[in-house]
Amino acid sequence: MIKKAEAKQRIEKLKKLINHYRYLYHVEDKEEISQPALDSLKKELFNLEQLFSDLIASDSPTQRIGGRPLSKFSKIKHTQPMLSFNDAFSEQDIKDWLERNTKLLSETEKERISFYCEPKLDGLAIELVYQNGVLKTGSTRGDGLIGEDVTQNLKTIDSVPLRLRPTEEVIKDLNKEGLPEIAENIREKGLKELVIRGEGIIAKKEFLKINKEQEKRSLAPYANPRNLAAGSIRQLDPAMTAARGLDVNIYSLISDLGQKTHEQGHKILKALGFKTNNKYNKLCQNIEEVFAFWEFRLKDRQNLPYEIDGIVVSVNDNQISEKLGVVGKAPRSAIAFKFPLMQVTTVVEDIKVQIGRTGAITPVAVLKPVNLAGVIISRATLHNHGEIKRLDLKIGDTVIVGRAGDVIPDIIKVLPELRTGKEKHFSLPSNCPSCHSLLVRPEGEAVLRCPNKNCFARRKKSFYHFVSRNAFNIEGLGPKIISRLMDEDLVEDPSDLFFLKEGDLYILERFAAKSANNLILAIQAKKKISFAKFLYALGIRNVGEETSQSLTEHFANLENLKKASLEDLQKIKDIGPIASESIFNFFKDKKSLEFLENLKKAGIEIEYQKLKIEYQKLKDLKFILTGTLKTITRNEAKEKIRFLGGDISESVSKNIDFMVVGSEPGSKFEKAKRLGIRIIEEKEFLKMIR
Repeated sequence: MIKKAEAKQRIEKLKKLINHYRYLYHVEDKEEISQPALDSLKKELFNLEQLFSDLIASDSPTQRIGGRPLSKFSKIKHTQPMLSFNDAFSEQDIKDWLERNTKLLSETEKERISFYCEPKLDGLAIELVYQNGVLKTGSTRGDGLIGEDVTQNLKTIDSVPLRLRPTEEVIKDLNKEGLPEIAENIREKGLKELVIRGEGIIAKKEFLKINKEQEKRSLAPYANPRNLAAGSIRQLDPAMTAARGLDVNIYSLISDLGQKTHEQGHKILKALGFKTNNKYNKLCQNIEEVFAFWEFRLKDRQNLPYEIDGIVVSVNDNQISEKLGVVGKAPRSAIAFKFPLMQVTTVVEDIKVQIGRTGAITPVAVLKPVNLAGVIISRATLHNHGEIKRLDLKIGDTVIVGRAGDVIPDIIKVLPELRTGKEKHFSLPSNCPSCHSLLVRPEGEAVLRCPNKNCFARRKKSFYHFVSRNAFNIEGLGPKIISRLMDEDLVEDPSDLFFLKEGDLYILERFAAKSANNLILAIQAKKKISFAKFLYALGIRNVGEETSQSLTEHFANLENLKKASLEDLQKIKDIGPIASESIFNFFKDKKSLEFLENLKKAGIEIEYQKLKIEYQKLKDLKFILTGTLKTITRNEAKEKIRFLGGDISESVSKNIDFMVVGSEPGSKFEKAKRLGIRIIEEKEFLKMIR
């Protein structure tokens, strides 16, 4: 439990930093750190203030609605404050939110609670005011009380009605929706003044189109749709706004037209002629349905025409919402249920080093555990000591950690403003932590290496690589069992695994006969392996999956590859001089040849597959994959592409023909959109490879 004095110091530093980034983001439309990272800082501040409520001050970012309006626009005072939402990042956060609310309600009110859920748009909040059915003003949120007058700019957006629909048509639609009382209310009183709120956005398709135009004009592409939408609405020249293809979605009816629920408000807005998200929204009767809707929207978000970063969960009953009221900057009755963050903030508790199978010494940050993209992470790679210097990272620093798809988390940025003075510098060791050999830095390389090929740590990593999913894929043979086998001298190199007998395993503590039998069966079942996977399993330095595949296609079998000269290897497309030298040296090394001979004696059978030319329907096409696929694994997809003559890339470039996108794509997705690469979803991809 954090002490109050420490919390107070942390709160002051967080407030100062958040205010700085919020000013850049909301007032200047600049984004020095990502929105998810800023959300993470705000969540930490909110949690600390919940622990020590007497430390909540009026100048806290959690009590402030937004940035100051820009002076270049005239100002408009909002009829009611434009609030924003507190954030939730987990089911437990939502349960806590609901528990806080129900404490304020009677038993009858608790029974009436249902939830209206809608996609959380990532754009610029706006307010529109209509008098006698005609648009009078349009404004931004500003500081929540006073916004910027952007009426002329909003008038250029086709989805903003300049005049509301005829009253008789509105009444007719409301009756169809089962809202006769509201229809009659409008018939009697008319619509003298109407205040509504929504979001100015740019659709994905339009964003891609604009960035293509930027490239044609040799201009830098825009970073994201949110910033482009905000900048476009706040242009001094309305003609510039009109050229951007903006859209507006309306989600809040402020005026009282007799609506009793949030859902009814949406139906009224649609009847009045506003573009809403009604077809993407859902009325949920209980919290379990809210969680199911969140899960659905998370998986289906790529099918929406615009970017979303979560869902908004609102108590549907307006009377209950009014009773719950407002706390600080946010209504109690609604909350933003964010999708898993791709960037969060946490603290580096230590820095340790690990030894790879090639001897590379890699520093690893030990993190205070944090939820990132739905996974609790406690470590992040630092690549090399130069990375630590570049980041100016110290043990004890608060950092932004990012993760894209299934990539190992990286430290993106250090936040030195949050330092307390207790942080410590880190220095790499001069000797290998495992075998104590003097570490070396080969010429032209940035990493230190342990030169000892017999180093226990290096050998262990070679074993891990050999049995991994993309190599021999021996299930049940994890790091702990490998370490025990090596500790007992039962295996010297990976080929020894195939000579193990059940009786060999009985000496291992807590290793029962059934476990021993299962492991031996699992090892023996993997004696057949494709040539490409076999080459990858060998762990040749600088040889990954793609290089293994290129070698397979060029040499067809192991004997041809063993005979290859350095010149032969250097002629292969996509294999550079460094990788060529590594491959050549491996097949000329006496120990490597002994290892290959032992694998042959163990009964390893390499499967060579010659692809018939008539099946090469993807020949000369290059693919890149990002995100999680539902019906096929990434490795299966890659194998299918290669089988059909296609090529795989791990990095985004203009020469890629197709990007296959699954759920939760990483940063590659955004880059591909900017480059205009054709993006296909899993369903279309499956048709291509059928």
